[in-house]
Amino acid sequence: MNWMQLKVNCAADDLEQVTAVMSMLDNGLMIEDYRDVDDGFNAMYGELIDEELLKKDKSRAAVSLFVPETKNYHEYEAFIRERLTALGIGFELEYLGLDEEDWANAWKQYYHPIKAGERLVIVPAWEDYEAADGEVIVKMDPGMAFGTGTHETTRLCARLIEMYMPKGGRVLDIGTGSGILAIAAAKLGAGEIYACDIDPTAVKVARENAEMNGVEGITFETADLLAGDEVGSGLYDFAAANIVADIIVRLADNVRHRLRVGAIIAVSGIINTQADRVIAAFDKNGFIMCDCLTENDWKAFAFKRLY
Repeated sequence: MNWMQLKVNCAADDLEQVTAVMSMLDNGLMIEDYRDVDDGFNAMYGELIDEELLKKDKSRAAVSLFVPETKNYHEYEAFIRERLTALGIGFELEYLGLDEEDWANAWKQYYHPIKAGERLVIVPAWEDYEAADGEVIVKMDPGMAFGTGTHETTRLCARLIEMYMPKGGRVLDIGTGSGILAIAAAKLGAGEIYACDIDPTAVKVARENAEMNGVEGITFETADLLAGDEVGSGLYDFAAANIVADIIVRLADNVRHRLRVGAIIAVSGIINTQADRVIAAFDKNGFIMCDCLTENDWKAFAFKRLY
């Protein structure tokens, strides 16, 4: 098995948040934080410390994860870029041990059709698949965006869309990534769909995937709801946000004003330990939880706007 090191350099003060985001992709992280190597520590154990460590910039830190060749490193990159940008964290990405030509296609041999719900099946763009009765096929080429259906958070959100999205309703997809959830919503009978992402590359990939699937009625735009950007017009009957808990908590107030009373929002990307914060944020903003789905260490919720 070959591995590629994906390293995020950041301010030491942002290390905790960067680690939290990257732990959503992998728990086997390597953390570089030199703040403990101070003068007092050196005085006690100086003979044991490499002198190069003493020269390190203690205002900086780094977190690395190791991507196996069976995974699409572009999806890892997109996840990290989108989440850290949305949190307002400055960072630099490094790729160590990467032969991009080899990695660009190697992972594809491990990516096969995935059942994402009772009816939804995510199928790689380069594979043929014969749908069984009742199955809804979403063809995907994630490119440099997050969303292949291989991650638990995407599957959980797709299941909630199947269960709660009203046919013919106006749908808002926040943080669309590869467009996978917006396209799934269209294929499941949504009316008008507005899908946004803060990453222009993701929006481009999403448009291409929608065209490949032959779906219409989706508007893809670069926008940031947290920054107060407009997200379409009027009120929506249903919303989906597969992001991370910190951003979802901050979205609770803003998204309420985009949903009609009685509308449901499906939120995913929530690690188990962050679930209570998300529930509290929506409760505070006039929502009631109507469902919770769990897969491994992840949760997704459906909340209904009460007033």
